[in-house]
Amino acid sequence: MQPRVDFISLGVRSVEASRRFYAEGLGWPIHREIPGDVVFIQVNHGLMLSLWDARQMQAEAGVDAPGAVPCITLSHNLASHEEVDQVLADAAAAGAAIIAEPVTQPWGGYSGYFADPDGFRWEVAYNPTWAVDDGGGVTV
Repeated sequence: MQPRVDFISLGVRSVEASRRFYAEGLGWPIHREIPGDVVFIQVNHGLMLSLWDARQMQAEAGVDAPGAVPCITLSHNLASHEEVDQVLADAAAAGAAIIAEPVTQPWGGYSGYFADPDGFRWEVAYNPTWAVDDGGGVTV
């Protein structure tokens, strides 16, 4: 098996509410959707974010409904402190809950967190030792 991830699927309570938050609030373009069932958003080179009806996801994957927000963080890395501040402000304007205001972290970067309508945590970060080039390559 190759070390690769093609989809990140989030089981959401309301596909419509998640669509409003990501597409209308954050301005992310919809790649494809089946209304009421699933929305696909291309978030990077070959990587799709799937916002999938939680009941359908649980039935297909054979898992019980979580009792709380899963312990997972999705990260959005940026090139400056100012971009972190702007993205967090944009997320708040779209209806996100700001979980942690951005601060300088002990590891040398600058980050804050917001939660989407289902509580999934997004880290918005600037890491001076981590760079992603236009081709998707990473330098550390």
